[in-house]
Amino acid sequence: MQSLFLAAINQLCDEKNLPRDVVMDTVKAALRAAYRKDYGNRDQNIDVDLDEKSGNITVYLLKEVIKKVENKEQQMTPAEAKKYKEGAKVGDIVKIDVTPVGYGRIAAQSAKQVIIQRLQEAERELMYQTFKDRENELLNALVHRVERNQVFVDLDKITTLLPPDQQIPGERYFGGQRIKIYLDKVIKTTRGPQLLISRTHPNLVKKLLELEIPEIKAGMVEVKAIARSPGVRCKIAVSSNDPKVDPIGSCVGQKGVRVQNVTEELNGERIDVIQWYSESGKFISAALSPAKIFYIKIDEAAKRASVYVNQDQRPLAIGKQGQNVRLASQLTGHEIDILDVKDIPEGTVTEAGVAAAAPQAPQEKEYVAKIEQLEGVAPDTVAKLAAVNLTDVQQLKGLSVKDIASIEGVSEEDAQKIVEAVKKVK
Repeated sequence: MQSLFLAAINQLCDEKNLPRDVVMDTVKAALRAAYRKDYGNRDQNIDVDLDEKSGNITVYLLKEVIKKVENKEQQMTPAEAKKYKEGAKVGDIVKIDVTPVGYGRIAAQSAKQVIIQRLQEAERELMYQTFKDRENELLNALVHRVERNQVFVDLDKITTLLPPDQQIPGERYFGGQRIKIYLDKVIKTTRGPQLLISRTHPNLVKKLLELEIPEIKAGMVEVKAIARSPGVRCKIAVSSNDPKVDPIGSCVGQKGVRVQNVTEELNGERIDVIQWYSESGKFISAALSPAKIFYIKIDEAAKRASVYVNQDQRPLAIGKQGQNVRLASQLTGHEIDILDVKDIPEGTVTEAGVAAAAPQAPQEKEYVAKIEQLEGVAPDTVAKLAAVNLTDVQQLKGLSVKDIASIEGVSEEDAQKIVEAVKKVK
C-alpha cells in the first residue's frame, strides 16, 4: 500500500509538472496534520520521515530539553530526555518515535483532503510563476474536456478554463482539439492565480497575423487598428513602414493564402484588410468598404462622421445587421451616420467625393425628426436601430422593408411599420 502511495506521488509530479520536493513537503505537512488530528494535539511539534525507497512512514514527537519545564507538550527535563537519547543536555531537541500501528494506511486516508488542497495551492503558484511573464502572448492549447459551455484547456500540463464569453460564438470544441488562444492577463485572486485567456480578443487576430506574415513580425507592416465581431467578421487597418512593401498585399498573400490561414483558425471569421490613413476622411471611407462613399462630413471634436452615399450603396455601407458600419465605427473611433446623397446640405462643396466640414459660425439648428417620434414604433425597436447608429428619421428615408429587416432584432412586421411611419413625415 505504501509503495503504491509513493507511486501515486511520482505520477502526480509528472502529470501536474510539479517539483518532487514541493510534493513531498506537501505530503509530509498533510501527514503531520493528520497525526495531530487523530492521535495528538495542535500544540505538539511533529516531524514525519518518509522513506522514498521503502515507503515507510515514521512519526516523531519533538521536545526541547530544558531545566524547568513550562510546556509538557514541547519540553522535557534532562532526566526524561536520557530515556530517549544518551548524553542529552539542555538545549538539545529529542525525537521520540510515536508512529501508530498501521499508520501508513490510516495516514493516507486521513491526509487525503489536506494533500489535495495543498497540491492545488502548489499547482496555482506554479501556474503563476510559469505565466506571469507571458501576458499578451499567443499560446498553443489542447482542449482537455468540454462540459456543456465550459471548455477546459491544457497549457503546459496546467488545466484552466476558457470562459463562455471568451469563446468564438458557434465554434464547437472537443477533447484533444488543438487551438490557439490569447493570454490577456495573469491575475491573483482570493482563490489563487487566474489566467485570463480568450479566443475573442482583437489581439488574438494580431498575434495570428504576426505568425503568418513575416512583414508584420519584422515591423515592415504595422497593424494600426482592429475591430472584430468574433466568428463573423473582422476589419484590420494596416500601414507600411517601407515604401517598397504593399501592406494589404503582404497581409492577403498570394491567392489570399495568408489571410485564409487566419480565417481557418478563427472558425471561418471573415478578415477585411484595409489601408490605414492618418486623415480621418480617407480612413473612414476605406473602413466602410466595399461601399462607395460620395461625401463625408466630420466633426472631430465630437468624433462623429456623417457619411453620404448613393441609395444603392446604402445597404453595403450599413451591412448585414448593421455590422459594416458598426465595425467601421470601432476601427476609426468615430460614430458614423449613414445618410442619403440627396440629404447633403445645400451649398456643400465636395472634393474628390470626400471632405471634412470646416468650422462654421453658430446658426439656427434645423429641426430633425428622431426615430422615437415615429408613430407606432416600439421603444425596443428604437433601441435596436440606435445600436447601428440609426437615430434620425432622415437616415431611414430610402431604406426598404428588406433593408430595415436585415438589422438584428428587427422583424419584417416592425420594418413595415417603420417604412409606413417614415412616409408620413414631411
